[in-house]
Amino acid sequence: MSSKSIFLETHNINNRAAGLGTFNYELIKGLSALDFKNYELTLNTSHPDLLKEEFKDKFKYHRYSTLSRHSLFRVRKKYDLWHSVNQNTKVEPFYCNKYLLTIHDVHFIDEVSPDPNHRLNKLFWAKLQKSTAITYISEFVKTETHKYFNVPDVPEYVIYNGNPVSTLIDTSQFIPNVPVDRPFFYTIGDFLERKNYEALVTMMKLIADFNLIISGNNNKKYGEEIKNLISENGLSNRVFLTGKVSDEGKQFFMKNCTAFLFPSIREGFGLPPIEAMSFGKPVFLANRTSLPEIGGNAANYWENFDPEYMKNILFEGLHDYEINKAEREIIIKNRAASFDWKRSAAEYLDVYEKILR
Repeated sequence: MSSKSIFLETHNINNRAAGLGTFNYELIKGLSALDFKNYELTLNTSHPDLLKEEFKDKFKYHRYSTLSRHSLFRVRKKYDLWHSVNQNTKVEPFYCNKYLLTIHDVHFIDEVSPDPNHRLNKLFWAKLQKSTAITYISEFVKTETHKYFNVPDVPEYVIYNGNPVSTLIDTSQFIPNVPVDRPFFYTIGDFLERKNYEALVTMMKLIADFNLIISGNNNKKYGEEIKNLISENGLSNRVFLTGKVSDEGKQFFMKNCTAFLFPSIREGFGLPPIEAMSFGKPVFLANRTSLPEIGGNAANYWENFDPEYMKNILFEGLHDYEINKAEREIIIKNRAASFDWKRSAAEYLDVYEKILR
């Protein structure tokens, strides 16, 4: 039996600091641990040498070019299956045989435009139309997609992301670029308005005995707004921005924080809370979108963002955690362990098999 060819459109792997880059890398890493001898998997990447160094001959490699975003320069080789691992990418096959679409979110409806004729919505609609099957990263994303779009009658699957914290790093030599001499709360993510960091900064006006540390790329408009809010509220000595951090840095802050806070108002999945749970830390999430689905009974939830209310939920949750610490840590760590990239990758491989059978 000749092997079937599968193209994974994974060029977002270059940006590991963002959710999509993490998804691309972790999916590939999970697949690399599996036996897929009946399939030839090709990865799309700007740096084939780097991936080949890590994954050797487990995969084939295609060098990504920005030109391939334009229809005339699309990938011309015919593959048995094309996996579009991100619903927003403009990279598409020139010849389309079978097509698997993975949907992470439809935030663009709220954040860009609900107009069906907007270019992003048209791009997404075209992907839906050519799909042989669709995977979603949460039930919430599936529900939202059906709410806004007439989804074709094709097989649909919900495959949860895995937990990126597969190995614990020795952080004893890590030197943070912000003060950690007082107890602190931690959060991490790209500086986008949906992350709702202003709710945390405003709450910190009411909390004297803790610092707040926020990691992520803050060189954007929203980053400037948060910096100004910190300054205007006289919190420059208690709320600190680290900028982007390495995996070592992220694990250092998660390991040493008092709690992980994530008041995001829109998430297709939300990886950071799961990562923080790996360290048995109490997590506090907005009761919005996919977050209750991901945090389950292991997390605490804010129903709204009134600063006094947020502070009360935070300290009630911390008190409950402290008096039941051994039991709560087990529940939290078990929740984190229930999200596993090797299992997720196996589920994607199973979808490939169903499509190509």
